[in-house]
Amino acid sequence: MSKQNDTTREEQTQEIILGRSDLPAGWLHIDALDMEAQGIARRPDGKVVFVEGALPFEMVTVNVHRKKNNWEAGVVTAIHRESSQRVRPGCPHFGLHAGACGGCKMQHLEASAQVAVKQRVLEDSLWHLGKVKPENLLRPMEGPAWGYRYRARMSVRYVHKKGEVLIGFHERKSRYVADIKTCRVLPPKISALLLPLRQLIFGMDARETVPQIELAQGDTVTALVLRHLEPLSTADEERLREFAFLHDVQWWLQIKGPDTVKLMDEGGIELSYLSLIHI
Repeated sequence: MSKQNDTTREEQTQEIILGRSDLPAGWLHIDALDMEAQGIARRPDGKVVFVEGALPFEMVTVNVHRKKNNWEAGVVTAIHRESSQRVRPGCPHFGLHAGACGGCKMQHLEASAQVAVKQRVLEDSLWHLGKVKPENLLRPMEGPAWGYRYRARMSVRYVHKKGEVLIGFHERKSRYVADIKTCRVLPPKISALLLPLRQLIFGMDARETVPQIELAQGDTVTALVLRHLEPLSTADEERLREFAFLHDVQWWLQIKGPDTVKLMDEGGIELSYLSLIHI
């Protein structure tokens, strides 16, 4: 856990008053969510507990795995009273289980409540960082609950022990790449490309020197930016072209920094997002 996160937690604890003393031993009442979607509870002595997997107004039991002078961090082990805003996650890769994808943090919270939490976090950040408090708040703009992530950077790893390539976000609180087959926050066409992309990279000469792929879904073009650490072989370039033809995508190549990104083959339709703008 970063020092910045520790500092943020120290600041949050200064705003929290003594906790409830009317609960059964070991139970905690969740008062709010922090910017990492962790529940915030308080022990009777005022010590703050950050709880993964808990939502506001729930009563939970927690397995604490980290302790500081005035705060603790843990994972929910039992929910004794469930929030009315808790929903069943729509993705099988989301959760607290081993290997869970870390790309999403709030799938267990109803969509409109997620927006409210993010607005509160923004307001709190403006106040803590700049002592700025808005005079008026406009109604938040809300988009679709699924398929909204039109741009994403996916990590790529060739795993020798498994004998396969993984493409996805990192596992929850881990440097390992999550073994995901689909992703519901991506547009359906891009989600459907995850397994074919795994097969493509596995069959390439450069499968061990491709660390990431950026995906962008535009109005009429699906663009894929392949980050490669070494020049691609002629055979790999042909594999990419065949994939582009079969799946109607456009390849861009990046061998070093962002300024090295270039279209693999000139021509074709330019990437645009005009139809995605709603007034």
